[in-house]
Parts: sequence; structure tokens; C-alpha cells
Amino acid sequence: MGRGKIEIKRIENSSNRQVTYSKRRNGIIKKAKEISVLCDAKVSLIIYASSGKMHEYCSDSTTLADMLEQYHRLSGKRLWDAKHENLSNEVDRIKKENDSLQIKLRHLKGEDITTLTHRELIALEDALEQGLACVRHQQSEIVKTHRRNHKMLEEENKELNFILQQREMALAAENVKEAEYYQRLRDYSSQAQSFPYRVQPFQPNLQDHI
Repeated sequence: MGRGKIEIKRIENSSNRQVTYSKRRNGIIKKAKEISVLCDAKVSLIIYASSGKMHEYCSDSTTLADMLEQYHRLSGKRLWDAKHENLSNEVDRIKKENDSLQIKLRHLKGEDITTLTHRELIALEDALEQGLACVRHQQSEIVKTHRRNHKMLEEENKELNFILQQREMALAAENVKEAEYYQRLRDYSSQAQSFPYRVQPFQPNLQDHI
């Protein structure tokens, strides 16, 4: 008995739907590869599952970008709007500008200058001289700033040394005063010891009155 026809409608069971998707996806990709090899055809295939996962195939002899460009040219249809077209143009402009800057940078380094004309070489020389003048000016400003900071540090150091000397002198004066004070105490004590107390002969003896 032959296989019965399968009604083409959405498979409600999610497990069966996923199994059928995997089988048929692999079958479509297999057929795309076969027709590309057997018939030397250019084939590009993109499949999105319901989950959003993408599967793709493109013939070895081409790329997806080339396929889209050929489609645009033959069908006259554009797959993106003017906004994306402007964005693409802006990207191209930035790439060209970057390439131009890279060339100028090599010229400033003295590389690839054999193809430059006399006027271009003069303009390059002027640019280098202006750049060198700016570098020298900046270098001079840095040296001036360094000297100014060094002078300020020297003045602050002198001021701190002066304050330190004043404090040391004040401390020394206090030590001298303190030493003189203790010396006077010692002198006074020695003088007091050289004059002993004497009992007056006319002073009655207290024991006689007892």
C-alpha cells in the first residue's frame, strides 16, 4: 500500500512539529546542494524556525551578498529602503576617509612618497614644519612650567627652613632660660647651706620651765 496524502496544515503538537521541521529542513538543504552541484546553479537558502533560529545554505561558487546584488540588478527591486541605502553610503564614505587618512599618515612618516608630485611634496613639507613648530612650542611650554614649579618649590623650601630656624631659636632660648633658672636655684640652695642656724644664748631653755 502506498503512503496516503498528508494534509498540509499546521501541526498542532509541538514535538511532532519540531521533528517535521528538522526533517524537511534537512531535505530542502539537501535538494539545494544537489541542484547546485548537478546543474551548476547558484543557490542561496535561508530558513527561520518558529523559535527564530536561522539555518542557511549558499553555493560554494557565490556569496549571499552577490546573490542579493544580482537579484537587485535583474529584478529592479530593492530589499532595503532609502534609510539603509544612506547608511551604506555613509559607511562607504567613512571607509574612504579612513583610507585617505592612512595614506596621509604614511606620507607624514616619510613612506610611499615616491608617487607624490612637487606641489604635494611642498604641501607635505609645510605640514611637517607646522607640526614641528607646534611640538616645539608645546615642549617650550612644558619646560617653562617645570621651571616655574621648581622655583615655587625652592621658595616654599626656603620659607619652611626659615620657620624651622625660628622655632629652633625659640626653643634654644627657652632651654637657656630654663637652665639659668635651675642654676639660680642651685646657687640659692648652696648659699642657704653655708649659713647654719645658731641658737641665741639668751634664749631660755624650754626644758627648764617644765
